[in-house]
Amino acid sequence: MLPRIAWGLGDPAGIGPELVAKALVDRDLLALCRPVVVGPAWLLTNGLRVAKVQVKTAVTRPDGVDSVPADTVPVVDDGWPEQQFPAGVVSGEGGKLSMEMLRVAFDLTKKGVTGAVVYGPLNKEAMKKGGSPYNDELRLFGDWLGDADRGEINAAAGLFTTRVTSHVPLKEVAALIQPDRILKAIRLLYKTLLAAGVASPRIGVAALNPHGGEHGLCGDEEVRVIGPTVARAREEGMPAQGPFPADTIFVRARKGEFDGVVIMYHDQGQIATKLLGFDQGVTISGGLSFPVLTPAHGTAYDIAGKGIGNLGAFKEAARLGARMAARRT
Repeated sequence: MLPRIAWGLGDPAGIGPELVAKALVDRDLLALCRPVVVGPAWLLTNGLRVAKVQVKTAVTRPDGVDSVPADTVPVVDDGWPEQQFPAGVVSGEGGKLSMEMLRVAFDLTKKGVTGAVVYGPLNKEAMKKGGSPYNDELRLFGDWLGDADRGEINAAAGLFTTRVTSHVPLKEVAALIQPDRILKAIRLLYKTLLAAGVASPRIGVAALNPHGGEHGLCGDEEVRVIGPTVARAREEGMPAQGPFPADTIFVRARKGEFDGVVIMYHDQGQIATKLLGFDQGVTISGGLSFPVLTPAHGTAYDIAGKGIGNLGAFKEAARLGARMAARRT
């Protein structure tokens, strides 16, 4: 039996509704899962129109998914009134609707109706204007689920990464390279790789300083903090190695030496992973009670409403979400 996956439409002024519409007629995805679209029926209709595709759908409330025939796509519409969202325009109303759709998708998955959540791109500014207390969705998700140990995982071209520090100024990074943060990142990546079906995850850990610190000649974080923490991770049974210079670790990973890489700060890994596969990049909300995934790219406001959005990253997110959901059953 194929796993059911909640597909959220994302920001209503972005390319999310169009991507979901395109995915609903993708035979590869339909062979892996049964999508349950979460969002207003009128917004999905807009996405289908923009994408120029037709799909057999049935609008239902959250408790009616089981009654929808197998050849029909359930659309869980929580009674959202129709609104106008001009393509490419940031609005608090759009951000509020994005969060409401996700909350319903999370509730469906908490109840076991669906096995994972995959959603179209969000806009952080719109969500903030719409009432989110946070600058990113991961902390919001953690609050909804009561999950404290959470972190962002990125996947592209078969390689998974996570980071010790994220959206902080570069001048603050060195002080945040601490054993507990490094160990948390290694644990999070290890568990996510297992959930994705990697039987024996191999993890590489990046250095902070140029050339790996050159044994203390160019910074001592590798000798003092990172190296001992990697050794501790191995003692816990996680096959982590490093630290390795950041300018070579991705070369080694691309050759197949690692399944995942822990990086020390945002751009250290994001540049590499986006070069590996920008159109297939996936962001995973790691550490949550169930799989939550989205394309790594943004809402693409500049092309929203034109029907030219690339399905690649959403397709990868949906494919990975289906695989992770299947392993939970």
